[in-house]
Amino acid sequence: MDFSLNEEQRLFRDSVARFVAEEYPFEKRLDIVAGNTGFLSQHWDQFAELGWLALPFPEALGGLDASPVETMVIMEQLGRGLVVSPYLATVVLSGALIRLTGSPAQQADILTPVIEGKRKLAFAYAEPPSRCRLNDIATRAARSPEGFIIDGTKSLVQYAEAADTLIVAARTQGDEPGLSLFLVEADSSGLTATHHRTHDGGRVSDLVFHHVTIANEAALGRFGTALPTIEYAIDLATAAICAEASGAMWAVYEQTLAYLKTREQFGQSLGTYQALQHRMVDMYMRCELAQSAVLDATLHIDADAATRRIAVSAAKLAIAEYGKAVGQEGIQLHGGIGTTMELPIGHYLKRLTAINSTFGDAIYHLARYQAR
Repeated sequence: MDFSLNEEQRLFRDSVARFVAEEYPFEKRLDIVAGNTGFLSQHWDQFAELGWLALPFPEALGGLDASPVETMVIMEQLGRGLVVSPYLATVVLSGALIRLTGSPAQQADILTPVIEGKRKLAFAYAEPPSRCRLNDIATRAARSPEGFIIDGTKSLVQYAEAADTLIVAARTQGDEPGLSLFLVEADSSGLTATHHRTHDGGRVSDLVFHHVTIANEAALGRFGTALPTIEYAIDLATAAICAEASGAMWAVYEQTLAYLKTREQFGQSLGTYQALQHRMVDMYMRCELAQSAVLDATLHIDADAATRRIAVSAAKLAIAEYGKAVGQEGIQLHGGIGTTMELPIGHYLKRLTAINSTFGDAIYHLARYQAR
């Protein structure tokens, strides 16, 4: 089986790589991360102009109807450049939920502005006690004369601070006691948000819903049946964030290799020492193994649920093990300078560490893989 990218995908990869190299140098990233929003709205507008925000959406809405492979390509390049943005939260995760459960009117109302760069989304599903259990949700949506009233708490909602609209997973009361999805505007009365910066440069928020009233039209899909869709969207986002980690791993490898070729000790470059060459080979093999697992997960996203879960968890396990090893090795081979904030290498390890605990850590995915 041929796992190589086709010509169109290679051209797309190269265009994303050029943008990251030209528009997102490391020094500029430090300023962006330290800013008020954690990303540049100018970059988001450029994402829209380049068609990145349109990738997974139907052509009827102005999208490109691309496959998960194109999402993998862009996420890998964003990972190479340590790009921080609401792309995963808006386009990959929330966009999938709207695409799969939204009515034609809801899709047109929400996804078209997303494609144009005029609306950002965030998915509020995790709660403080739930950890990785997607069905462990206590937030309630009770019927009211106006529609629904939502009460509950959500934690670690990615880029909710930048979102115009939230997708909220809640347990519906009454005839349908299962999970349902609802659209909630970020400025709704009764919604309180506490925003945080993460150690890797991202943004998350804790949300409290206190009698937040929404209309009937804000419900997404059939009541009480949202769990399979949530599981699919989270797996899709997990595969995408694994692709980001793969890109970060390759960046660590390439930067470490370049450093060993230029750094001299005792009159010769460090790259001439055979022991260090062997360690670089180990880093290279870990990058290759992780990338292969990511590709396998991406190609099985639209397979049956059991096959998808196995492939995605296998990729997450590979990223957890090899990503940590590559990041730590990169710092060690750089020596003391590798621990400084002025050098990118340590920031890659921070991002890889954060990815390892996003959408389930290694312990969770090992258990899920073994439960096949």
